[in-house]
Amino acid sequence: MSFLIPATARYALLGAVIMATSSVQASTSLPLQKAIEQAIAQDPLLQKRHHQQQATYAQGLAAGTLPDPKVSLSMMNLPVDGWQHDREAMTQLKVGVSQQFGRGDELALKREQLQIASEEYPLLRADRVAQIRAQVSQLWLDTYLAERTIALIEQDKALFEQLVDVSKASYANVVGRTRQQDVIRAQLELLQLDDRLSVEYQKRESARAQLLAWLRGAQAHIAWSDINLPETLPQLKVAVPAIFVQGKPDAERLLERLTSHPVVLAQDVRIEAAGKGVAIARQQYKPQWGVNASYGYRSDMPDGSSRADFFSLGVTLDVPLFTDNRQDQWLNSAQSNREAIKTDKLLLLRELSGQVEKEASQLRRLSERQTLYREQLLQQTHEQAEAALTAYTNDNGDFAEVVRARIAELNARVAAKQIDVDALKTVVRLNYYLTTYQPGVNDE
Repeated sequence: MSFLIPATARYALLGAVIMATSSVQASTSLPLQKAIEQAIAQDPLLQKRHHQQQATYAQGLAAGTLPDPKVSLSMMNLPVDGWQHDREAMTQLKVGVSQQFGRGDELALKREQLQIASEEYPLLRADRVAQIRAQVSQLWLDTYLAERTIALIEQDKALFEQLVDVSKASYANVVGRTRQQDVIRAQLELLQLDDRLSVEYQKRESARAQLLAWLRGAQAHIAWSDINLPETLPQLKVAVPAIFVQGKPDAERLLERLTSHPVVLAQDVRIEAAGKGVAIARQQYKPQWGVNASYGYRSDMPDGSSRADFFSLGVTLDVPLFTDNRQDQWLNSAQSNREAIKTDKLLLLRELSGQVEKEASQLRRLSERQTLYREQLLQQTHEQAEAALTAYTNDNGDFAEVVRARIAELNARVAAKQIDVDALKTVVRLNYYLTTYQPGVNDE
């Protein structure tokens, strides 16, 4: 349906399109890398892991040390019918000391086990850094997408507001052929744009709040009004492109890479510590030794004659004879625990491998869509919108077609931005799974 509208209104409409497509937003003050660095610097869990490492290492030093010797002091054989310490020959003041030793190499093995366990925490810190990088990147990209989508919609909103005014003017013009349904259609599209804006504002506020939670740390006064994101997306690449052949991960290279992931290496540490646990359980079959020594002082006799003092020396040990329900079960438990941790490692490798396969497949499809949008869809929807607007301003086009074409172009531009962001988020997740532990580099 075509209709006539005043030339001034048509030119005003064309001017609104030009202004909508040429608006520019302010520059940024928070690039992605800066957000990541700030989140890492503010993360309290990294400091907690450091203290846990120190605590476990100190526990190892304590566990490998002999127990404190025991000192005893006693008055022996004191007669109760006078409580005199020099009347009976057996009365003596006795001072003793005893020392208990570990079973076999039990103490040394416990020290080694805990010191090995402390080596897990640098790996957990490295994994935490990689997790922060991935999570903050995705929140940053979510915020960026919401802001850019809002900007695109607001650019076109000015055009649709002009469309409403033009349709009303044409409908009120007795020479025009605008129908009431065209006016309603323009108003409806404007209302739907407002609804889309509300949805995007909601997404933006949610992403901003989560991102600020990472950035604030102890600085609770930071507000979003102090932060601006850049207009352009960062350049993110897959960490190890050599692993992928035609977009698909090579199984052998991938497994080699995944075995160096911090969480996998942490499982190796747990397996080694569990191996020490098996060795400790084997020590329970050995006897536990102890030594004791005492000195007994006796007072002189009532007539002044001296009495000899006593010195005693002894050795104690237990004999593990009944091992079925104690030592054997401790050993079985330690061995099963080690095998369970080995199984956890296999499951973890399987999960990481599956995630890499999934993300790589998604990245391939997103790359195909990016090519389609950049080379065809964006250009074609723009040309269609321009052609519809030109025909309309020359009184040869249909009002509804102008609306449909502009909506299609807006949808294509929003979808293209969504695909770009999804591709980068996929790269971020892939890079997390391909993280390797490098002491002094990713161990913050």
